[in-house]
Amino acid sequence: MAMSLTTATAGGLLTNTNQNVAFLRNPCRDASIGIDGVYSNPAGVLFLPEGFHLSLNIQSAHQTRTVTSTFAGFAFGKDNGGESRKVFEGEAHAPVVPSVQAAYNKGRWSWQAGFAVTGGGGKCVFDDGLGSFESIVSLLPMLGPSLGLDVKGYDYDSYLKGRQYYFGLQLGSAYKITDNLSLYAGVRLTYGSCNYHGYLRDIQVDMGNGYIGASSFFAQLYEKAVAGSAQCSEAAAFYRANGDEATALQYEAMALKLKGQGEAAGAMAKATTDVTLNCDQTGFGAAPTIGLHYKLWHLDFAVKYDFRIKMTLKNVSANSESAESISSLRKFADGNEIREDNPALFTAGVSWQIIKPLRFSVGYHHFFDKDAKLYADMQKKLDGDTNEFLAGLEFDVCKPLMLSVGIQSTNYQFSDDYMNDISFNVSSYTVGCGACVRVSDRVKINVAYFQTNYKTYDKSTSDYNNLSLLVNSFTSSQAGSALAQSGALAGSDSFTRTNKAFGLGVDLSF
Repeated sequence: MAMSLTTATAGGLLTNTNQNVAFLRNPCRDASIGIDGVYSNPAGVLFLPEGFHLSLNIQSAHQTRTVTSTFAGFAFGKDNGGESRKVFEGEAHAPVVPSVQAAYNKGRWSWQAGFAVTGGGGKCVFDDGLGSFESIVSLLPMLGPSLGLDVKGYDYDSYLKGRQYYFGLQLGSAYKITDNLSLYAGVRLTYGSCNYHGYLRDIQVDMGNGYIGASSFFAQLYEKAVAGSAQCSEAAAFYRANGDEATALQYEAMALKLKGQGEAAGAMAKATTDVTLNCDQTGFGAAPTIGLHYKLWHLDFAVKYDFRIKMTLKNVSANSESAESISSLRKFADGNEIREDNPALFTAGVSWQIIKPLRFSVGYHHFFDKDAKLYADMQKKLDGDTNEFLAGLEFDVCKPLMLSVGIQSTNYQFSDDYMNDISFNVSSYTVGCGACVRVSDRVKINVAYFQTNYKTYDKSTSDYNNLSLLVNSFTSSQAGSALAQSGALAGSDSFTRTNKAFGLGVDLSF
């Protein structure tokens, strides 16, 4: 997927399934009959009473994303206390995430519409940047010896913020074939609006007398090395013309050495210039969706299939040239078109009214992630599709009050090649609970709390985050080869997240 700093609280890689507060209090809604079914079970909405049904919802979510990175170069960081292990944490807030579902049932027909934030929903901020940014800077002390320099430490200023909103509109209708069987067909429309802003700037090095600007320092070193190489070449030519071949060869060797040092210093000067990213992305996509609901005795069965939404986001970027020095940011270059499909989704559920006040439900979701086209064919780096398993209970304490609880297990099939600190997700299990208060036959209020508990994904690499321009500049040099062969570029990342969400909604019937 593209840069993922979203606040999605449930669902697949790019899909929010929490599109109604009823989902927060019980995530297993795949066969439930309610106005929230406009998204989760649209064929089942037809079994609501005749008339107009409306659901208004507001959710508020808070999420953290934590990357614990280990790399030898971090020990040289000014504020790292000599530690090679560092924690980078981002916070994501979505204070108000609205959604609306509406349906009009008449006879054997149900006409439905729903609006929700189907992906993203807020912004995520890393105040200190990410390990993949700092790792580039941390190479300076490690590569210093190749220039005959003793770089004792480094310092820098870094920041990254991502904001994603995918607004979804779903329109469709259901038809009751028999008193027990209904079918649904509709279309989903999605508009994506994203912004990414960040920088890596004011890179400094400590040469033993305090911190100085790295780019200007290496630029001066480059100029001196180039000038020295030219002087040595002239000296070699002079001695060769005067028949002193031995001295000429010595000066030629010195010229070659200074040339190499100059090239390295020039690469380091370029790699330590300020990097600024400010990219807006927009795109639109649409796809059909179909569903089926069948009632049998005290059982309800339902299935739904959302077809893949093909979406391309177009970049409008400022300062994108400076971001080319970090390979992971090159996708945000001005004018780039970024493929960002929403994967197809199949859901199935069963709801059983065990006794009149008690209902039990189970559900299954399958996201066809590997069939969705993503930037740089990232979907090919997945080991498989996403699967979710759900279960829930609802209990009518009395006529005005219903309590519910549910659980969802989300299982991703990631590979090390897919995971990086800019874009990651991890498998999890989620618990939701809440209440539905029936104020009257026409008014219901839903209130819920929803918490996701994430696992940790550990990744090791022998070439830490493919250290972009700075490493690439040295891959053919003795310094770069020596670092690679020594294992000094080895590192590791551990990825995890937290998520909490609250919701309040009102359902109206007319």
